[in-house]
Amino acid sequence: MVQNNIAVIRGDGIGIEVVEEGIKVLDAVSENYDFELSFNEYPWSSKFYIDTGSMMPSDGLDTLSNYDAIFLGAVGHPDIQDHITLNGLLLPIRRKFDQYVCERPSVLFEGIESPLSGKKPFDIDMVVIRENTEGEYANVGGFQYMDFPEEVGIQTGVFTRKGCERVIRYSFELARRRNKKKHLTSITKSNAQGYGMLVWDRAFDRISAEYPDISTDSLLVDAAA
Repeated sequence: MVQNNIAVIRGDGIGIEVVEEGIKVLDAVSENYDFELSFNEYPWSSKFYIDTGSMMPSDGLDTLSNYDAIFLGAVGHPDIQDHITLNGLLLPIRRKFDQYVCERPSVLFEGIESPLSGKKPFDIDMVVIRENTEGEYANVGGFQYMDFPEEVGIQTGVFTRKGCERVIRYSFELARRRNKKKHLTSITKSNAQGYGMLVWDRAFDRISAEYPDISTDSLLVDAAA
């Protein structure tokens, strides 16, 4: 029987509740499909930051390297600035383990009320894929004239051909196998981000030629919203 070791970080707020229920689901799945899951919990969170001054220990990433997967709930606290909680825990994990795909399925299941009235079960069935390590998440930038009236903060979005191509190709493969529609929409802000986002657009056009069975279109994020 396959043994999978999972590091559990409940984090903050609703993350604590989500992880609690998620573990129940994973336990049920493992029983039905004949594999074992071992969970080891770490108290890294905003409370941990308040108590220790950091979101996780200095060797936290090395500790996580010993696991097959990481189950993290959510991070954030009203009394702690977001850049501290994100850059102290979530973003270092993404970068260390090259977690470049953010996959968010959205399905309307039977018995669930939806604000989109008139929709039947599975009328809503889509997955949003977001690149998870580049763009503004690359954390490139800095400050000038800090604490002066002229203070300036510069945030640079980083888009590499490799980074764009791998998540775009992942998206095409997912579109190919998940349903009969086989459609993929690229959503960017190319009208305002005329350099980095064009690297993405060109990559999307190149890779789409490799998947003639997948229909595509492109939207600006304003229209997609």
